[in-house]
Amino acid sequence: MLASVSLYGSSAQTEELFSETVRNQWFWGNALNPLDRRTSLTFDRSGTYLINGRKSFCSGAIDSDMLIVSAIRSADDKFMVAAMPSNRPGIRILDDWDAMGQRQTDSGTVEFCDVAAGQQEFLKTPGPLGSIRASLRSCIAQLILSNIFLGIAEGALEESRNYTLAQTRPWIASTAQSATADPYILANYGNFFINLQAAQALTDVAGESLQRAWESGDAITENQRGKCALDVAASKVIANNAGLEITNRMFEVMGARAAAGPARIDRYWRNLRTHTLHDPIDYKVRELGDWALNHQLPKPSFYS
Repeated sequence: MLASVSLYGSSAQTEELFSETVRNQWFWGNALNPLDRRTSLTFDRSGTYLINGRKSFCSGAIDSDMLIVSAIRSADDKFMVAAMPSNRPGIRILDDWDAMGQRQTDSGTVEFCDVAAGQQEFLKTPGPLGSIRASLRSCIAQLILSNIFLGIAEGALEESRNYTLAQTRPWIASTAQSATADPYILANYGNFFINLQAAQALTDVAGESLQRAWESGDAITENQRGKCALDVAASKVIANNAGLEITNRMFEVMGARAAAGPARIDRYWRNLRTHTLHDPIDYKVRELGDWALNHQLPKPSFYS
C-alpha cells in the first residue's frame, strides 16, 4: 500500500503520508481491487468528491488506520485512487471474509456511503499506465505473492520432514527398516527439494530484478520494466507449482495419520490454494510463452 503512495502519488503526497505513517504508526489496508467497479466517484458542489459503493477482497482493511481506495469517476469513467483514514464517516468495513484458507488475511468487503474525499487525497498518477515507474506497483504486488507462496511451501516441507522423522512408518510392502530409508519416500523428498530450490532461485532473481528497476527511478525504460515483469512472472509460476505439489503430496510421505483433523496439516494446502487463485497463473504462463516465442514483453496492467 505504501508503494502505491510512492508510485502513484506526487513527491509532496509521498513525503507527507510517509512521515505521518511513521509518526502515527499507521497500518495501511486495501480497498483498491481494480476488477471491482462497483465503487463510484461523483463531484459534490462543496468542492469534494463523494464515494459510494462496495469493494471486495479488501485485505487488511479491518485492522487498518489508512486505506488505499479506488473508484470510477462518473463524469468520465476515469480510474481514481485516494488515500484516506479508515474511520472516515461513511466507511463500513465488514467482517465477512470466509475463505477456506488465508483465514487471517481478513480480505472482506468495504462499503462506502457518501464518503467525502478531498481532491488533495487523490494520488497524482493512479493506475499502471500513469508512468513506466508507476507500473512497477504490479511487479511489487506479484512478487509479494511469489514470496508468500514460497514461504508456505518452505513451511510445509519443514512440517512434513519433522512428521516423517518422528511418526511415519514404512509401508507393509517396503523392504526398508524405517520410513526414512524407504526409496519412494526419499524420491518424493528429492523432488520436493529440487522444485523448491528452483522456486527459491527464481524468486531471488526476480527480487534483484525489481530492486534494479526500483533504483532506476524515473529513468526506468520499458524494456527494463518488461524484463522485471517477466522475472516476477517466472518466479510466481514456479513458486505456485512447487508449492501446490508439496502441500498436496506431503501427505504421501507422512501417511494416513497426517490427515487427522486435529493435526491441521491441511492448512498449508488450504492457505496456498486460496492465495494462488488471486489471479490466474495460466495468464502468466501465456505471457512467458509470448516472450519466449515472439519476444513480446508483458503489457503493464494491475496484474502483470
